[in-house]
Amino acid sequence: MMLLPSIVSGLTLLSSLSPGSSLSVTVFGGSGFTGSRVCKLLVDQGASVTSISKSGSIPKWCQDEEWTSQVEWKSADLLSGDDASIDAAVGKPDAVVSCVGVIGTDPDALLKGNGNANVAAFNSAGRGGKLQRAAYVSVGSEVDACKENWLPEFFKSYFEGKIIAEKAAIDAMGGDAKKVCLVKPTFIYGGTGFGLLPPRVNYEYGSGVEELLMLPPFKILADVTPGLIKVALRPPVCVDSVAAACAKAAMDDSGADLPVLDGTDDINGYSGQPKSTGLTDGLEWSKEQAIKFYDWAKVEVPKAIDAVQSKVDESKK
Repeated sequence: MMLLPSIVSGLTLLSSLSPGSSLSVTVFGGSGFTGSRVCKLLVDQGASVTSISKSGSIPKWCQDEEWTSQVEWKSADLLSGDDASIDAAVGKPDAVVSCVGVIGTDPDALLKGNGNANVAAFNSAGRGGKLQRAAYVSVGSEVDACKENWLPEFFKSYFEGKIIAEKAAIDAMGGDAKKVCLVKPTFIYGGTGFGLLPPRVNYEYGSGVEELLMLPPFKILADVTPGLIKVALRPPVCVDSVAAACAKAAMDDSGADLPVLDGTDDINGYSGQPKSTGLTDGLEWSKEQAIKFYDWAKVEVPKAIDAVQSKVDESKK
């Protein structure tokens, strides 16, 4: 008779060790810069993950990584596809994360790529009938505040699209904003390269800038400056932190209200991202190189002087 309690105890332990094993999560924009990292974190936490993107491909940065085999990489065009084809790709997820967004100069493309595409995504997820929570990567409120007097007119379509997408996410949850995590960064850095569209800097550079702008003098200065100057003085956020915040929200089955994460401090605090050390690492590297150069110079410079002196002495003979 002791067997049954032992089995129940074992199953309870197994369940507690694998909290996400039965959770189905669809990531819109899963082949992208942020979305692919969300997929990785969800796989690591035991979720059943589907990536939806226009290409349906595995990103180059992770093509050889084992976790990619545990993701269903599906192709769907959220702007031109009909409801049936999109629904077939999306399935019936328990949670969704959308990292869908575009940047550029065409107002129509900005509105559709940031707004309409997300409307189609969240509507499809809602039609699945199992949706419990959602996360969406939007844009920081301080960036949004620049749209009137600091940015070109066409950029208004970008922000309008983001607002439409936020509403679509909440509508998919039956109008309950507490079941939606809005992740609102200013500037996201990471990866190994630099880019212009979208603007991007690598881990090392971005981490250094983040650590520098986290220093109190820069925080105080950012608080009192206007518009884009304020935004430029705010620390950027690592893509790993954004992805971790999205994954945490998707996996959170506690029933607690999901937060609005506005800016780097909020995102890092929620995701548990460690403090950036790019500046400290860079200074330490410079220090190490200076010590190495000094140690080299102590040995080699006297040798060089002796060699030159020897040549001079020979020329006098």
